[in-house]
Amino acid sequence: MGAAVIVGGVALLAGSHRREVAQAYSLISHVRGPALTAAVACEAVSLLCFAAVPRRLLAGGRVRWGLSRMAVITIAGNAVAGVLPGGAAFAGAWMYRQFSRRGVPPALAVAVLVAGGVLSAVGLTLLVAAGTVAFGAVGTAAPVLPVTGVLLAATAAVAAIVVLSRSSGFRVAVTRTWVSAGRRSSLVHRGQHALAAVVEQARSLQPGLRPWLWPAFLALMNWLMDAGCLVCCMWALGITVPWHGLLLAYGLAQLPGGLRLTPGSLGLLEASLSALLVLYGLDSGSAIAATLLYRVISYWALQPIGWTCWATVTAQRGADRERSTGTRPR
Repeated sequence: MGAAVIVGGVALLAGSHRREVAQAYSLISHVRGPALTAAVACEAVSLLCFAAVPRRLLAGGRVRWGLSRMAVITIAGNAVAGVLPGGAAFAGAWMYRQFSRRGVPPALAVAVLVAGGVLSAVGLTLLVAAGTVAFGAVGTAAPVLPVTGVLLAATAAVAAIVVLSRSSGFRVAVTRTWVSAGRRSSLVHRGQHALAAVVEQARSLQPGLRPWLWPAFLALMNWLMDAGCLVCCMWALGITVPWHGLLLAYGLAQLPGGLRLTPGSLGLLEASLSALLVLYGLDSGSAIAATLLYRVISYWALQPIGWTCWATVTAQRGADRERSTGTRPR
């Protein structure tokens, strides 16, 4: 049903913008090979950075994995996230099972997934903030300033909580409230124990601030290299890159895309990115062409690769079960 709605919406949009779609098709039909290769390379580096974040966090919990092993699981998880609405939750649950089946303690697995998500969100926030600064606080930047302000306010709130946590009075007040809530409900009490285990594990991943800088940098590079893929797509199509608004357009488009309200954010990300590229300097046909080529590389091409990785992980699990039991699965 959801796919039919998306297809119908795309068809309706294409019908009402035939001239822009024809222009986009003309641009894509004359794509330049070297720049297209660079776009694919940027997306590959983005995926490696994406995989390196949980690998680095696992290493902080004294679990050593190779980058290739982590890349296969994260790319497979990305494919799972791309086929269902709210797919990020399904992908997280799937990756948690893969971690657990390979000997990662449950609390460490949850802590790695949560910390990786937080670092990714922080990286995107920094990118949007940098895009706002690059564009300036006048003209067409004004409509998006409230969004950037909310993101920065959320980041500042988290930083304030971290600073307040160093105060003994603040910790005592929070502890009293925490204990009081646990005494009122056994369900809350069990949830507190589980959460405390995850938080303790997360704190032990990378003690201090300095060890977090490298995984935070990798999370930021994941976004930057993905944005680099978009830039190379524009080069491949012979489109002049709107440098002054590129980061802002890219970062803001990723916000609704990250909600995964549709499978792979289909329709949402294309519409928002195309509209923002037009807002920040491109004509409609060029914006549509750049967005479509970028999505072919960053989403459609990754789906068969991701599901191949998923099949590899599944087959490996079956082989491990066969070796452990001495029987062949039927």
